[in-house]
Amino acid sequence: MKKSKIYTGGGDKGTTSLVGGQRVSKADPRIESYGTTDELNSFIGLLITQVEEQEDKDFLSFVQHKLFTIGSYLATDQENTELKIESRITPESIERVEREIDRIDAELPRMKAFVLPGGSVSASLAHVCRTVCRRSERRIYALTQTSRVEEPVLTFINRLSDYFFVLGRKENIKINGDEIIWDYTCI
Repeated sequence: MKKSKIYTGGGDKGTTSLVGGQRVSKADPRIESYGTTDELNSFIGLLITQVEEQEDKDFLSFVQHKLFTIGSYLATDQENTELKIESRITPESIERVEREIDRIDAELPRMKAFVLPGGSVSASLAHVCRTVCRRSERRIYALTQTSRVEEPVLTFINRLSDYFFVLGRKENIKINGDEIIWDYTCI
C-alpha cells in the first residue's frame, strides 16, 4: 500500500472536507465544534503525562477515544451522509463518566469556597481541560442552531467538564494537601 501524503492542498482556499467529502468553510460551526473537541483531546494527552495513578490514566484514555468518536460525529453532516454507528455516544459512556466523578468526589472534602485553577501541573492541566471542554460545549451548542446534535453528545461533554473539575481538586489535594481558594476580599 502506497503511503499517502499528509498535505493535499485541498484546504489552501479556506475549505475542508467533512466525513463523506462535502466541502465547507474552515470557519463553519461544525468545524469549530470538532476542532475545539480535538484541541481538548490534545490537552488530555498532555494531562495523561502528568497524572500518576493508573486508574486516572486509563479513564483519561477512555475519554480520548470517546472524544474522537464525538469528533467523527460532529464531522458528519447527517443531512448529506449517513452516520456510522461507531460515531454515537451511548448512555453507558455517560454513566461511566458519572461514576468516575462520584468516585473521585467521594474522596474529596466538602467545598467551602470557590476553587481557583493552579497549584500543581496536573491540577492546572485538569483545569485547562475543564475550560477547553466548556468551550467545546459552547461550540457544539452553536452548531445546534443550524444542525441537529443528539442529546448524548451534549450530555457527555457537559459531564466531562465536571469530571475535570473534580480531578483538578483531587490532584491539588494529593500533591499540595490543599486547594487554592478564591480570596473574595482581594481588592
